[in-house]
Amino acid sequence: MNLAQLREVPLAVLLGGNSAEREVSLQSGKTVVDALRSLDLEVQAVDPAAPAWAAELKTASLAFIALHGPGGEDGSMQGALQTLGISYTGSGVLGSALAMDKKRSKQLWQGIGLATGGFVTLRPSTDWQSVIDRYGKVFVKPTCEGSSIGMSIADNATALHSAFELACEYGTEVLAEQFIEGPEYTVAILGDEALPSIRLETDNEFYDYDAKYMSDETRYHCPSGLDDREEAEIAALSLWAFRSLGCAVWGRVDLMRAGDGRFFVLEVNTVPGMTSHSLVPMAAAAAGMGIPALVQRILQLSLEAGQKYG
Repeated sequence: MNLAQLREVPLAVLLGGNSAEREVSLQSGKTVVDALRSLDLEVQAVDPAAPAWAAELKTASLAFIALHGPGGEDGSMQGALQTLGISYTGSGVLGSALAMDKKRSKQLWQGIGLATGGFVTLRPSTDWQSVIDRYGKVFVKPTCEGSSIGMSIADNATALHSAFELACEYGTEVLAEQFIEGPEYTVAILGDEALPSIRLETDNEFYDYDAKYMSDETRYHCPSGLDDREEAEIAALSLWAFRSLGCAVWGRVDLMRAGDGRFFVLEVNTVPGMTSHSLVPMAAAAAGMGIPALVQRILQLSLEAGQKYG
């Protein structure tokens, strides 16, 4: 579908919502709205936090989902849009739900032999010291949040218990994930293609919410410094992780590289950020694609993929 055909499609951008990532979503949504309007496309911004959002959406036949976190990225909005008969961008219900759930993503990856760090589900009855004895140092995170919200690092039993209590504020299940010492990478997926990888550097303890959205000190390296063989390796691993969850159209895969050179998948994001600090637009730029062209390509791929998931 070309631009002229897209101009015949009533468009909406879903942004904001009620999750802990609302402010990031508002920024992402504005970027998408501005990009669509720069292409001379008519678009309506719709915030699901508003009481009459569903009625506002009924005039649209295609929705660009720029919602982050629960309620927008976990399959629930995708299911609602399918019920309303409205096409939408990105992954379908199953891919969205699986990618949002870090525990089940990692269980699936372990089952198919994909490289991902070890983990354990934390509960109030957990023996905190036994987790530290097993892994030494861990990332603690809610299973169904994004943007590193509620996430922290623990290397002793007391810190682990405190990290668990913090993560519990953002969900009912909490993971302690093996800490992998080494550089962090991210790979954007667009259709069947992995875009150039990005290596992340921050002076914070890890690539947290502040480093992602607030800090001007975070360093992004694209090209990431990998040679051609390593770039092909990280691209193949990212595409495998993405497809194994049933994800489609676009997304982002986050990885760590251990001291022995091996890459480990952390998680898949099915509605990545589109803010001024966001990584998918950065990778697209390295591939010669500006934000308007990126947004247009996502719309086109979504309409094609829509034939597969209704």
